[in-house]
Amino acid sequence: MLIEGKGMEELRGALIGAGFFARNHMQAWRDLASEGARIAGVCDLDPARAQTMAEEFGAEPFTDPVRMLDVLSPNFVDIATTPPSHRALIELCAPRTRLVICQKPIADSHSDAAAMVEACERAGVPFLIHENFRWQRPFMRLQELLREGAIGTPRFMHLSFRHRWDVYAGQPYLATVPRLAIMDMGVHLFDLLRLFLGEAEAINCETQRRNPQVAGEDGFTALTRHEGGAVGVTDCSFHTLRRPEPFPQTMTRLEGDEGTLELLEDYRLLIHDAQGRREEDVEPSVPAWGEKPWHVVQDSVRNFERHALQVLRGEAAPQPSGADNLRTLELCLAAYESAATGRRVELGTFVLGEVAA
Repeated sequence: MLIEGKGMEELRGALIGAGFFARNHMQAWRDLASEGARIAGVCDLDPARAQTMAEEFGAEPFTDPVRMLDVLSPNFVDIATTPPSHRALIELCAPRTRLVICQKPIADSHSDAAAMVEACERAGVPFLIHENFRWQRPFMRLQELLREGAIGTPRFMHLSFRHRWDVYAGQPYLATVPRLAIMDMGVHLFDLLRLFLGEAEAINCETQRRNPQVAGEDGFTALTRHEGGAVGVTDCSFHTLRRPEPFPQTMTRLEGDEGTLELLEDYRLLIHDAQGRREEDVEPSVPAWGEKPWHVVQDSVRNFERHALQVLRGEAAPQPSGADNLRTLELCLAAYESAATGRRVELGTFVLGEVAA
């Protein structure tokens, strides 16, 4: 089916998981209707949640993903569930669609993640991880400047994500998981480190559990060494009181041989180079369905989904692919190993397995 007046194929999708963050997925897909996207079905184990979201967005509700695939034969599937369900859903969907999208983190274990990558490779379908930080407007601008050679070869990056926003209100399960900050936020930050500095070769990590009401670590600080000698510093806290609350902004300093890029609060980008210092406003617009302070995330979801459509049409390579994101998961697991043992972990010799939380 072609979109009238656009000359492009309509790409019919199916969403699995109708929870807290899935609304952002659905709103962004609706924005992309003019670009050929349509979510035809919504599946959730909770019939009421599936029904409510399906009615709002003009889709068909399901509680059984097998039945949804049988009925709809979707061009792509967007999986927005929690990690324990990912492997089974990926292995189910990969042979029956043309592209699979999976919410981060890819999996709780390396073996499950590797099996998911293999399932999509075996089926010959692209496998995208919904890793949206690299699709936030500030970081897209940093990528542009780096490609333009604004600061030369990057040598150092500091990423800081510290706040006390109540992330548990919308996602109460976060307070119960034994691995929290690294698996919820570290995957984003480590993906950015790998994107800008290249593959990590070693990591030192310290974790903290500052809020006694949560089961897992709610803060971590990591030092990474990357190929070519670049160094990364990542710090994260869910228990840092600041006024005004900076959530969900990530503060950044990226240093190269020829200059420095700084992302500051209020989406201020400072560019230091041979010509001096200049400032840009890199705050994204607020989607019609969005609101501050979530707009940087909501805009990035739409950017990511637009990219997914390009991948499906053969116009772009997945960013990040499941195989690429597997390296981010390895870095997360190595961070836990370092924190548990108090030792530096070399990625090249790290034996993946069940590590202490």
